[in-house]
Amino acid sequence: MTAARHAVVAIGNAIVDIIGRCEEDFLARHGAAKGAMRLVDAQTVERLYGEMGPAIEISGGSAANTMVGLASFGGKAAFIGKVAGDEFGRIFRHDIGAAGVTFETVPVNGKAPTSRSLILVTPDGERTMNTYLGISTDLDHGEVDPALIEASEIVYLEGYLFDQPQAKAAFRQAVAIAGKAGRKVALTLSDGFCVDRHRAEFLDLIRSGVGILFANESEITALYETTDFDDAARRAAADTPLAVLTRSARGSLILSEGKAHKIPVEPVPKVVDTTGAGDLYAAGFLYGLTAGHDLATAGRLGSLAAAEIISHVGARPERSLGELARSRGLIS
Repeated sequence: MTAARHAVVAIGNAIVDIIGRCEEDFLARHGAAKGAMRLVDAQTVERLYGEMGPAIEISGGSAANTMVGLASFGGKAAFIGKVAGDEFGRIFRHDIGAAGVTFETVPVNGKAPTSRSLILVTPDGERTMNTYLGISTDLDHGEVDPALIEASEIVYLEGYLFDQPQAKAAFRQAVAIAGKAGRKVALTLSDGFCVDRHRAEFLDLIRSGVGILFANESEITALYETTDFDDAARRAAADTPLAVLTRSARGSLILSEGKAHKIPVEPVPKVVDTTGAGDLYAAGFLYGLTAGHDLATAGRLGSLAAAEIISHVGARPERSLGELARSRGLIS
C-alpha cells in the first residue's frame, strides 16, 4: 500500500453557511423548530435571507467543517462536494481553499444553484438550521475521484448526503475504492431524522464497510431504536471496529476492541453558538488518529476543538487548533 498524501478526504454536502443572530419569536414566525435542522425550498430560503439580520457567509456543510478543522490542526485534508458556477459556489471554493483544504471538484453550470444553510442563533447559543440543498445532493459517481480516495488514509462520509440515490451510489463507490486501496472508511450519522430515514441502509453500510462510526447520543439511540444509550453503545461496538459517541455536556465515549474510553468535555466559560460542535469534535479525533496518537488523546483533541467552536459564532475555528493543542500539551 502506497503512502497517503492526505490524512482524510471527506465526501459531503458543499453548503454555504449564512450565520446570523435572531430572537426566538423570529423562529416562531417562520415555523422553524428551535434547535432543529429543516430542509426548505428556494422560495423559503430567499424569504428568510431577506428578513434575517446581518450575517456571516462562509463555506460550510458538516464534512467540510470537519476538514477545515483538521487542516487547522495541521492535518492534510481534502473534500469532495458539488457546487454550481454561481456566486455562492465561488464563495465556497475560495473559502475552503483558503482554509487549507484541497477542493478540486469542478463546478457545474446550468442546473440547481449552490446549496445554502441559514443558521439562526438565538441568545442562548442554540442554532436552528434552514437548509436549501440545491445542487449538493446531485453528487454522483462522476465527482468521486478514485485517485484522491486511494491517496487518503481515511475516507469520511457525511450522513446528510444519503438522501439521494446518486449520492448513495457515490458513497458505495468510495467505500469500494477505499477497501481495495486498504484505506479506512469513517461515517458520521449527522442527524437523528437522517437516521430515521435511512436506518436499514446505514446499518448495512456500517456492518459491511465502515471502520469508524461517529454519532451523538440521539443519533446512536435512533439507529438502534432504543432510549437506552448504554444499550445502543454496546450494539455499535459490536457492529464497527471503532465507535466514537458524543454526549454533549457528558463528554464522549470511544469504544474499540472491547475497551471503553470516557472523555470529559473541555470547560467553556460561555456557550455562544453550538453550530459545528460535532463536526469539530470529529476533526480533532481524526487528526489525533491519523497523527498516531492513542484513542484517549484523539478524544481529548476532539473535545478541545468542540469547546473552541462553541465559544464563538460560526463553525470555523477562530485560532489555530494546532497551536491551541500544543498550548495544552496534547501534541508536540
